Amino acid sequence: MGTKLYVGSLPYSTTEQELSELFAQHGSVQSAKVITDRYTGQSRGFGFVEMATAEEAQKAITALNGTALGGRTLVVNEARPQEKRSFGGGGGGGGERDRW
Repeated sequence: MGTKLYVGSLPYSTTEQELSELFAQHGSVQSAKVITDRYTGQSRGFGFVEMATAEEAQKAITALNGTALGGRTLVVNEARPQEKRSFGGGGGGGGERDRW
């Protein structure tokens, strides 16, 4: 399994193909994903790239972190594991309507 990188401050127009091509200059890209809003489909301005090896991932971080793309300064670092989210709050139980 490769090393997953977080890529922040992406221009909203960046495609997964463009992201993959950018990182391919620094090693073998296994996957590239631009994160989009689930309701609008609009890019959220960040994504993830999985590089084949840790060495290629480090090379990409060194080469691309702090560089400009489409007028924005990229933030590239090793992705952290996704934090467990609590889905508390909001609606659900106990109203009069629920008793019938």
